[in-house]
Amino acid sequence: MSDDKRAKPEKSKYPVNLLDTPFPMRGDLPKREPQWVKQWQETQRYRKIREARKGAKKFILHDGPPYANGDIHIGHAVNKILKDMIVKARGLSGLDAVYVPGWDCHGMPIEIQIEKQFGKGLPVQEVQAKARAYATEQIARQKVDFQRLGVLGDWDNPYLTMNFRNEADELRALGKIMEKGFVFRGLKPVNWCFDCGSALAEAEVEYKDKTDLSIDVGFPFAETDKLAHAFKVPAEQLAARPGWIVIWTTTPWTIPSNQALNVHPEVEYALVDTPRGWLILATERVEEQLKIYELEGKVVATARGAALSEIHFHHPLAKTDAGYDRLSPIYLGDYVTTDTGSGIVHSAPAYGVEDFQSCKAHGMRDADIISPVMGDGVYASWLPLFGGMKIWDANPQIVVALKASGNLFNSHNYPHSYMHCWRHKTPIIYRATSQWFAGMDVEPTAENGESGPTLRETALAGIEATAFYPSWGKQRLHNMIANRPDWTLSRQRQWGVPMAFFVHKETGALHPRTPELLEEVAKRVEQHGIEAWQALDPKELLGDEAEHYEKNRDTLDVWFDSGTTHWTVIRGSHRDELYDPSADTPDGRLADLYLEGSDQHRGWFHSSLLTASMLYGKPPYKALLTHGFTVDGEGRKMSKSIGNTVSPQDIANKMGAEIIRLWVASTDYSGELSISDEILKRVVEGYRRIRNTLRFLLANLTDYDHAKHALPPSEWLEIDRYAVALTAQLQKEVLSHYDVYEFHPVVAKLQTFCSEDLGGFYLDVLKDRLYTTAPDSRARRAAQNALYHITQSMLHWMAPFLSFTAEEAWQVFRHGTGHDETIFTSTYYATPALDHADGLLEKWHEIRTVRAEVTRQLESVRVEGGIGSSLQAEVSISAGGPTLAALQSLDDDLRFVLLTSAATVTPAPEGGDLLVTVTPSTHAKCERCWHYREDVGADTAHPTLCGRCVSNLFGAGEQRSHA
Repeated sequence: MSDDKRAKPEKSKYPVNLLDTPFPMRGDLPKREPQWVKQWQETQRYRKIREARKGAKKFILHDGPPYANGDIHIGHAVNKILKDMIVKARGLSGLDAVYVPGWDCHGMPIEIQIEKQFGKGLPVQEVQAKARAYATEQIARQKVDFQRLGVLGDWDNPYLTMNFRNEADELRALGKIMEKGFVFRGLKPVNWCFDCGSALAEAEVEYKDKTDLSIDVGFPFAETDKLAHAFKVPAEQLAARPGWIVIWTTTPWTIPSNQALNVHPEVEYALVDTPRGWLILATERVEEQLKIYELEGKVVATARGAALSEIHFHHPLAKTDAGYDRLSPIYLGDYVTTDTGSGIVHSAPAYGVEDFQSCKAHGMRDADIISPVMGDGVYASWLPLFGGMKIWDANPQIVVALKASGNLFNSHNYPHSYMHCWRHKTPIIYRATSQWFAGMDVEPTAENGESGPTLRETALAGIEATAFYPSWGKQRLHNMIANRPDWTLSRQRQWGVPMAFFVHKETGALHPRTPELLEEVAKRVEQHGIEAWQALDPKELLGDEAEHYEKNRDTLDVWFDSGTTHWTVIRGSHRDELYDPSADTPDGRLADLYLEGSDQHRGWFHSSLLTASMLYGKPPYKALLTHGFTVDGEGRKMSKSIGNTVSPQDIANKMGAEIIRLWVASTDYSGELSISDEILKRVVEGYRRIRNTLRFLLANLTDYDHAKHALPPSEWLEIDRYAVALTAQLQKEVLSHYDVYEFHPVVAKLQTFCSEDLGGFYLDVLKDRLYTTAPDSRARRAAQNALYHITQSMLHWMAPFLSFTAEEAWQVFRHGTGHDETIFTSTYYATPALDHADGLLEKWHEIRTVRAEVTRQLESVRVEGGIGSSLQAEVSISAGGPTLAALQSLDDDLRFVLLTSAATVTPAPEGGDLLVTVTPSTHAKCERCWHYREDVGADTAHPTLCGRCVSNLFGAGEQRSHA
C-alpha cells in the first residue's frame, strides 16, 4: 500500500454494546427552537398541561404587565423566564399552575409615541384610537419574542388593561373605593413633570445628580418687639440696626411663592451681632454660616424655636416690588434639621409637601396659597418681576433681584441628588394642583357604619402577613408605605381610564348619585371602551341636571390600571382561569405570587397592595418575589450610550433561547444579574456538559424497555443502588430549592451531578459493564434500570429552566413507553425505594474518597511514563477502619471502580494511613475490554480476549455484585 493510502480499521469480530441515539450531540438551538415553539403552539401544549391538572389545587402567579411599547430587552427576558420556571416547577409538583400573560396599555409613553408620529393637538378621540392601535401592534411584537423564549402560557387569551371589560371593571373598582370613603379631591403638591404636563406617581420618579444655585436669603425683621421678647434683649437695641432671619435653599424659583418660615421647636436659635446687622441662625450653625457669609459675629442671646412661633418677617423682595409686600410668619416644624444650612426653612406651600402640610395646619386656606408656576414650568404673567419666565431660567434672575434688595447673603453652585421624570429624564417639581387622592390616613366606613383602620394601617398589616423573597423586600416595602403621602389618583392625560365623575360647575362637588352613575358609565365602557366616556352626552344620564354639571377630564393613574388587575383580571376577565374561592376566606389571597424587579416595591407591588387593601382589607398576594437588574460583566448598568446592552433576540438567534434560560437559572436573581459574552460562553459550556450527559444516558437506554427489563432494586448491583440513592437525595434538595423559588443552586447541583457524580464517577465506572457484558445480562440490565430512573429524574429537574432540551430528550426517552406526550403533563419522578439508602451513601462516599486518591497516584505514574491508561496499572491499597471494610466488600469488583486491571486491599498497620501503590501490569491487553489480564489468550479459539470477555460473548457471562 502506498504511503498516501490509509486503510480503514477492520471492524472487530468481538463487538461491544456501543449504541446510538437520535438525541444529537449538538443542540443546534437557534435553528431548532423556533420549530419547537411552533409545534408547542400547534399542539396546544399549555392547554394540554391545564387539562392534565384539572381538579388539582391551583397555583396562581399573577403576571405583572409589561408596558406595551418597544421591543423586549434582556430585563424582560429575565422577568418572563423566571415566571415561566416557577410556573413549570409548580406544575411538575402536581399543582394546576396557571399563567395568563398580560400587558399594561394606557398612559404617557404611548401618548408620546402618537405625538411623535402624528403631531400634537389631535382630537381626543383620534389620540385614543391611534393609541389603541399602537398598543395592539406592540403587544403582537412582544408576544412573539416572549414565546420565542420558551415561555408557556395562555398566549391566545392574555389580559390587556385596555380590554373593554377591564377598563369597565377598573371604573367599578374606583366606585367601590369611593363608596368606602378613601377618595377625596383637594389641592396638594404633587410630583409634576413639565414635559408630561401631568402629575406623576411615586414610582415614576427617579433621582439623578443636578447642579442648582444654592442661596442664603435674609428675611428682614418686621416685629422687633416680639423678637426682643423672645430673645430677652432690649427692643430699642434690636431696632437700632437692621436684622434678618436667614434661610438656605437650593430652589431660588420658590422664593416668589414664600408664605412662611419654619423652625424646629426644640432647636436653639441665636441672635448674632455682625457688622452687617442682626442675624438669626440655629446656634450650632452659627460658626459655619458666618464663614460662608464672610462675616465676623457674636452671639448675643439664644432662644428655643418654640419662642419664635408666629413672629412675622418681611418677604425679601418686598421693597423691590409691591407685589411682594407681605409678611411671612414662623411656623414650628419637627422636620426642620440643622445638618446643613441655617436651621431655618423657607416655606412655599404650593411647592413642597411639608411646606403645604405646615401652612394648612396653621389655618391657611387653599385659596390663599400662592401658586404662580403653570403646568409647563412657566411663571404666570401676573407674577411680579418674573412672569412669563421658565422657572429654571428665572433662578439667576431671582438671585440678582435678591442681591439688589440687599437680602442675599450667599449664592453658589450646589450639586445634589434631585427628582427627575423617569420617562423624560428631566427635573420635576412639587406643584400644588387640584387632584383626586386616595387618603393614606383616612378611616374608611365599614358596611356596619363603623370606621375601620386607615389605608396605611391596613397595608402595613398586610405586609406583615406576606412572605418576601428575598427577605429584605419586606422592610423596603414597609418603609415606603409607612412614609408615603396620599396617592394622587388623577392624571391630566387622554389615553387612560377616565375618572368618570360629574362635577358641579360652581361648587366642584360630585354628583350625589356618583356610584350609580359610575356603574352606568362602566356598562357603556364595557361595550365600547373608554371612548364611550368621551362620546357620552351628560344629558343621557343626568337629564335636566346636566346644565349644572361637567364631565371630569382627569384620567386614572396607570398604576391604578395595573394595581387593580387582581380585581379586573383575577376576579374579572380571567376569573375562570385564575380565581380560587379560597381567596375569599379571611386569610385567603387572590394570587400565590407576584414577581417583578426590585423597583416594583414602589410600583406594581405597592399599587396592588393599596388597591387590594381598599377593596378587600388585605393584600392580593401571598408572597412577593423580587429580582435584580441586569448589568454587564463589569457590573455597569445597561446603557445604549455605553454600548453595553445585550439583546435577547440576538442571543436567541446566535446561541439559542435555552442559553438565556440557563443563564437566568444559574444566576442569583436576588442581586444584579451580570451578562456578557464571556459569561454566556461559560453558560454554553455548562449546557454542553448537561447535554452530553443526557446523550450518554439516552444512548445507553436505546435497547431498554422498562416494561420488559425492569428489575427490583434487590437485583441491581450495589453501585447502581448507590447512584439511584444519590439521585433521590439530590431530588429532595432540588425540590426544596424549588419550593422557595431558588434556581441557581439547582443548576449548580445538576452540573456537579453531571460532571462529578455521573461523568466523573458512576458513568465512568459503568462503561465497562454497559459495553462489555452480554446485552441482556442481569449486570447490564441492572445498570440500565439505574440509568432509566436517573434520566427520568434529571429530565424533570431541568425541565423548568432547560425546557426545550428537556422536551427534546423526553421525546426520545418516552418513545415506545406510553409516557405523556409532554414532560410538563407529568410530575416529578419518584425513584424506587431503597433499603439502607443512608448506609449506601455513607459507604460509597468512603469508596469515592479512596478512588480520588488512587486517581491522583495513577496520574503521577502516568506523567512519569510508567503507564499509559489507568487500565495498564495494578493497584494495591492499605487501609483501615470503615475504609478497609468498604473496599474489601467489593471483592474483585474494586478494580472496576478504580478503572484498573487489578486491585488488592490489605489491612493497614494499626494507626496507619491510607497507602496506595501503583504497579504497571505485566500482562497482555484484552482486545475487547482493554484490561490487562493474566488470562488473555487462555482460550486458544480467541487468543486476544480475556476470560471474562470470552464468557460474556460465548458463555454464561461474568458475575458481578457490586460494580
